[in-house]
Amino acid sequence: RPGLALCAGCGGRIQDPFLLRVSPDLEWHVACLKCAECGQPLDETCTCFLRDGKAYCKRDYSRLFGVKCAQCRAAFSSSDLVMRARDHVYHLECFRCAACGRQLLPGDQFCLRERDLLCRADHGPAP
Repeated sequence: RPGLALCAGCGGRIQDPFLLRVSPDLEWHVACLKCAECGQPLDETCTCFLRDGKAYCKRDYSRLFGVKCAQCRAAFSSSDLVMRARDHVYHLECFRCAACGRQLLPGDQFCLRERDLLCRADHGPAP
């Protein structure tokens, strides 16, 4: 309903013939819906993410708020296979013993000390 909606970006009335609706109740001028980080226009052709009232493109949202590998600190892509240890998440290639560098595989025994993964040989017998 042009003329009745208020833009979530600038707060002004949307008098334009078109508006963009994000989420069930947020409406934007077409020109106001941009990534808060890189300024890329976010229209009907791309995915938009909202956080704390700000809109982000997929790349910046993942970089800023996505889960990151506990070892290399890089973000994960949707196709990455991961390993978990307590509340830490790792790329498969980053899931390695901090002492000897051996890659730890599913089923291997290891311990987590602070942020360091240690294979059974390097952490000694189980406590």
